[in-house]
Amino acid sequence: MLLYFNGYDKLIAMNQTGIGFDIHRLVEGRRLIIGGVEIQHTHGLLGHSDADVLTHAIMDALLGAIADGDIGQHFSDRDPRWRDADSLQLLKVVAKRLNDAGWRPIHVDATVMAEAPKLAPHIPEMRYRLAATLGLTTKNVSVKATTYENLGPIGRKEGISAMAVATIAPIQPEKQQS
Repeated sequence: MLLYFNGYDKLIAMNQTGIGFDIHRLVEGRRLIIGGVEIQHTHGLLGHSDADVLTHAIMDALLGAIADGDIGQHFSDRDPRWRDADSLQLLKVVAKRLNDAGWRPIHVDATVMAEAPKLAPHIPEMRYRLAATLGLTTKNVSVKATTYENLGPIGRKEGISAMAVATIAPIQPEKQQS
């Protein structure tokens, strides 16, 4: 993290980083949404919202970067407002929280762990939709996919998980909230 002295009494972070992780069970009868993209598959992810595991991991990474809790605190699965919610719309809310706190996302790097379906054909569209939602270019949003080599619940096709790292920078360093 880069720091600079504001000339008065405090060091201010130039960049901060957060880490996010999410996992959802695969079930029949649900749509499969990953990174804002609907993917044709026999199963979808179980969750209160659309269960977009990739977008959820990115949201947690962004919230973590400003030490503002996690998506469970902001979008409780007990709140009917979030039933079947579009996770890209929730990501917009998180981006606004960052903005209101004086921060903006500058880079996201994420990996989705899934045995099936193959995600590579969908990654360019995921990157585009996530970048557009965050006000970034696709050069600043990396999405990768890997398998678990048939190991554990992900390898047995019982679920899909994602992890993400997000880097943020102050909008105007002197006005950032601590």
